[in-house]
Amino acid sequence: MISLTPAAAEQVRVSAREGKSEGLPLRVAVTRLPDGSFHYAMGFDDNEHEGDRHFQSEGIDIVVAPPSLELLDGTVIDYVELDGNMEIIFINPNDPARKQE
Repeated sequence: MISLTPAAAEQVRVSAREGKSEGLPLRVAVTRLPDGSFHYAMGFDDNEHEGDRHFQSEGIDIVVAPPSLELLDGTVIDYVELDGNMEIIFINPNDPARKQE
């Protein structure tokens, strides 16, 4: 399961309004790079693909394709201040970078 913090959900709503994507689900994906690190992606997507899993968190519809499901299991998406800038972060217990912390 993937979840959003209230702050992340509000930022997703703002982004949807600004991008005229209100009502579209948020697609979240992760790719394991050759060095083992994770690369995350997200965006609004109204295309349905075979095997997509649907979640809802904080009123946001989230879609994940099968290749990302296991890698994203337990992930929390947050919106936090880092070095003076607000950023979306992925708190993922499966991410090798997190396990080194």
